[in-house]
Amino acid sequence: MKVSRCALFLILLLPHLALADDYTKAIETWRAERVARLTAADSWLSLIGLPWLKLGDNTMGSAADNSLRLAAGPAHLGTVRLDAGDKIFLTLADGVDATIDGKKVPAAELIFNARQPTLVRSGTVSFFVIQRGDKLGLRVRDSESPRRKNFLGLDYFPIDPAWRIEAQWVPFAPPHQVPITNILGQTSPESVPGKAVFTHDGRTLELLPIDEGDGKLFFIISDATSGDETYGAARFFYADAPKDGKVILDLNRAYSPPCAFTPFATCPLPPKENRLPFPVRAGEKKYRGEHH
Repeated sequence: MKVSRCALFLILLLPHLALADDYTKAIETWRAERVARLTAADSWLSLIGLPWLKLGDNTMGSAADNSLRLAAGPAHLGTVRLDAGDKIFLTLADGVDATIDGKKVPAAELIFNARQPTLVRSGTVSFFVIQRGDKLGLRVRDSESPRRKNFLGLDYFPIDPAWRIEAQWVPFAPPHQVPITNILGQTSPESVPGKAVFTHDGRTLELLPIDEGDGKLFFIISDATSGDETYGAARFFYADAPKDGKVILDLNRAYSPPCAFTPFATCPLPPKENRLPFPVRAGEKKYRGEHH
């Protein structure tokens, strides 16, 4: 039986179409999961404050006479005391309905670390302590926050497999320490285990990832769309650990940082090496809701 050229072409093309379809479905699934995380009760959209602590007693609550005034919650929730040794103690106000790490106790030390800080909750409002440089503050959330309830959804560039880039991986031994500045103007060294080298329009480029200690590579980038079609400060994306000297840079998974949605986040900015001079029309566009 003879097979026409057109039929033969389709037979050869089908595996490629199937792969492209699988890739599109994977990106669509990732986008749905991204929205689910962003709209969760304890998401970035639920942030309602980031008051910084001063030495001594800091009264907190929604009433105007508090030194740390909250946008929601009890009028007088309690007093947070910061001592000279960076020890933090919370004493709840009499009669306030609140828990500290799920327990009904009148007072406790607030432990702050990135993985499991002490969580205080009263109704829909919760908070824990964060540290940024030499500053200690309270990350305050409300599951009923207006930003979460009025979320407008995310917009994306069309999915384009051409933006799934296979880059050469050049490891650093030992890892480099690269200064990363956040939107507060604070700079701290971050561990960079290597660089991803790729070409675009005949130009060789390099991107530096941060090692967050979980086996993945965290990239902070900006490009010629930043501030116009995409969020101005930066976009983020992750890559799997390098394999056989290669690393996949999937810019269809580039997304806006928390600072695009709330003024109460402290996002890092891209190092100079990661400021791409061309437009990356892939991944997440600028949020069309409230800008920050």
